[in-house]
Amino acid sequence: MPSNIERDIYSVSRLNREARGLLEGSFALLWLEGEISNLARPASGHWYFSLKDQSASVRSAMFRNRNRLLRFRPENGSQVLVRARISLYEARGEFQLIIEHMEEAGDGALQRAFEELKQRLNQEGLFDAAHKQALPIMPQRIGIITSPSGAAIRDILSTLQRRFPAIAVVIYAVAVQGENAAEEIAASIQLASQRRDCEVLILARGGGSLEDLRAFNEEVVARAIYDCPIPLISGVGHEIDFSIADFVADQRAPTPTAAAELASPDQQALLQQTQQLFCRLHNSVTANLQSNGQQLYNLRKRLRHPGRRLQDTAQRLDELELRMQQIMQHRLQYKQHTLNILMQKLQQHQPGHQLERKQQQLSDNDHRLRQAMQHRLKQNRQRLQHLMHNLDTVSPLATLARGYTITTELDNKHIIRSSQELTVGQQIKTRLANGHIISTIKKLES
Repeated sequence: MPSNIERDIYSVSRLNREARGLLEGSFALLWLEGEISNLARPASGHWYFSLKDQSASVRSAMFRNRNRLLRFRPENGSQVLVRARISLYEARGEFQLIIEHMEEAGDGALQRAFEELKQRLNQEGLFDAAHKQALPIMPQRIGIITSPSGAAIRDILSTLQRRFPAIAVVIYAVAVQGENAAEEIAASIQLASQRRDCEVLILARGGGSLEDLRAFNEEVVARAIYDCPIPLISGVGHEIDFSIADFVADQRAPTPTAAAELASPDQQALLQQTQQLFCRLHNSVTANLQSNGQQLYNLRKRLRHPGRRLQDTAQRLDELELRMQQIMQHRLQYKQHTLNILMQKLQQHQPGHQLERKQQQLSDNDHRLRQAMQHRLKQNRQRLQHLMHNLDTVSPLATLARGYTITTELDNKHIIRSSQELTVGQQIKTRLANGHIISTIKKLES
């Protein structure tokens, strides 16, 4: 028998620890699909359960920092897809999985593929708003890419017939579900792009599961839509359904019916809009006529007699004179107040000869100030009288008062400046300084 010194005796802890190291070092992260059973959620927040299929199961653990990121709450019997690393629980020597990520299987796998493709195409710029085209306001022909026997085509045609039956329709029949549906859809989009016989395209089908809408989540369809030079509306599924085609299309509609409404104008709305525009035009013309009439009335009221304007000017000059006198008086009072303050300061300091000299200077400045104010007032009065005299000189009333007259035709206000403008027997009207004379021409002399 060998001695104990020659034997490498393992403890259970060492065995489990080294077995755990071998397991964790030999396997990278794995994707597994299975059913959850024996799910336990203790107060610690960690989850413990078994992941099984038809013939085997394995213990699994998902710690709180990972399970709090899930967007769904798994239960016993849930079919899930997990990403896990293989480990061993040393305390009991149990083989187990440490779950890093979990998602629902079936649709979950499709959803993961959907999200991965969506992210990749978005990074390539296929969803950029700058690439999207505006829909035509009044298309002459609409192309519809859909199944010829589905409910979507019936809804679209019924909506177009109701909204604007004059629009022509071209149907590109494709399979919207099945193995080759994506290729058929992409080929029809390319065919419509080559023919250019439609102003707008509608890609549509009714609602369904994620598997049913799979053809509209294929990359070949997304790139065909992106390369299409014709504005394209995606009307796939119901309002809650979103597909890759929706993100790439120039416009997304929640249903096929809504896609038809986006592509076609509403004839009733157009008629109503035309009537509204007519009413707005009529109201605008009426308002302009009223505004111009009011403006003409205001201009007539603003026309004033020259004598009235002279009176207003003279009154304005009087107001300016009074204001000027008030300002001068205020300045004199302010100077007097300042003088009193300075005299008080001088009295406080009692500076002998300096006080007498300052008093003399103050008296001289006061005398000069009064003389300057009086001289300034006299100049302003003379200037005011001169301005009033000039205004009276240029007044047409003053001209009439000096013996001049103004002669006009009797039936209008045209002023006669030459005898050649008159004829014998014509009546004329002569305005004097006081009154008018109406006379008849008997003889004309040049």
